[in-house]
Amino acid sequence: MLKVGFLRASISNAQTHHLLFSLRRINLATAVGNRSKLIRSVMGSHSTASSQSPKLLFRQFFEKESSTYTYLLADVSHPDKPAVLIDPVDKTVDRDLSVVKELGLKLIYAMNTHVHADHVTGSGLIKSKLPEVKSVISKASGAKADVLIEHGNKIYFGRLFLETRATPGHTSGCVTYVTGDGPDQPQPKMAFTGDAVLVRGCGRTDFQSGNSEQLYKSVHSQIFSLPKDTYIYPAHDYKGFTVSTVGEEMLYNSRLTKDEDTFKGIMANLNLAYPKMIDVAVPANLACGFQDLIPKSR
Repeated sequence: MLKVGFLRASISNAQTHHLLFSLRRINLATAVGNRSKLIRSVMGSHSTASSQSPKLLFRQFFEKESSTYTYLLADVSHPDKPAVLIDPVDKTVDRDLSVVKELGLKLIYAMNTHVHADHVTGSGLIKSKLPEVKSVISKASGAKADVLIEHGNKIYFGRLFLETRATPGHTSGCVTYVTGDGPDQPQPKMAFTGDAVLVRGCGRTDFQSGNSEQLYKSVHSQIFSLPKDTYIYPAHDYKGFTVSTVGEEMLYNSRLTKDEDTFKGIMANLNLAYPKMIDVAVPANLACGFQDLIPKSR
């Protein structure tokens, strides 16, 4: 078992954003009586989130250049307040570590959902500043890290944990981290999906051994099988969204709600530009973000 610690949510960004998303769908044309019932329903279902584990501290950070989200989770009920960072970015490491210090947390792991192509991971830089921190990535990614995880591995920090779910397709080494089961674990669940599921979309599948059929099967078997109130926290967003739920994406995701053949056709015809950072980011990220180990970009 891998030992790590988890986060506690204040009535957090998760709950606030989910509530706003839900309220936006209540159309003003809806009859007043029905609107009030819908609002009460949203508020009622959302109130269950406030019963989230008091152990969990949760923060969502944003890096604007690559539109990347970094997530900080910590078990604040533990004497050491152990914490993890998911998908840190090299350019915002100082910001992230400043928050860790201000909140009195002990960072244990710097974790990645996959080998990113649009930014350099902050894992290596974090380790240079805090040598005791261990880097984490999937074994299937082919990247270097202190801890190479596989499907089903549990990452403990404090008394809380994240379960690893293999969700390849965007890249061959993608994983999703899901909060654990049990009375002391956060409820509703939280899924950190990387690029496998974005809010109303998904990551591209035309590089890094991507495969649209594999992505479709990964999402439907490993993410859409979670409880519908599970929060989805993606690695990126380009439209101002911050969080969704499994239930919302099963209804409103513009790609993943289609049948498999239609999805494959959509992904084959995206005609996206070559990622501008890929020639720098991928070699660096395969080396845990240590840029001095790779040749300079052309």
